[in-house]
Amino acid sequence: MPATPRTIEILPPLRARADELADLEWLVDLMDSRFEIPGTKIRFGLDAILGLVPGIGDGVSALVSAFIFQQLRKHDLPWHVQARMVANILLDFGMGAIPLVGDLLDVCFKANKANVALARKHVAKSRTRA
Repeated sequence: MPATPRTIEILPPLRARADELADLEWLVDLMDSRFEIPGTKIRFGLDAILGLVPGIGDGVSALVSAFIFQQLRKHDLPWHVQARMVANILLDFGMGAIPLVGDLLDVCFKANKANVALARKHVAKSRTRA
């Protein structure tokens, strides 16, 4: 019986953009809208919860938002879309720094969801042009 040749994989197979975006959407949902206030339709995520921690909570949220932004940049977004995404992150961070009022605003303003929506809109536009 002849031996079958073995293939050796040096690098793991590349993940598809859809898989990357699905993982990213899970993180965005966790940060912005995973939980619901019972009896209402108000949703919030870890961003609002972390904002309750004085001093470091909003910084940690901003770091996670920066990671999400870096992942979205892989979709070849134009500079003006990226600038708007950074503005969303800075606005979220700035509002969150205001005690109590910032925590309420964190529940209302969902920077990560807005950034994913901007990326999806650009990707959809670029697909229709091609």
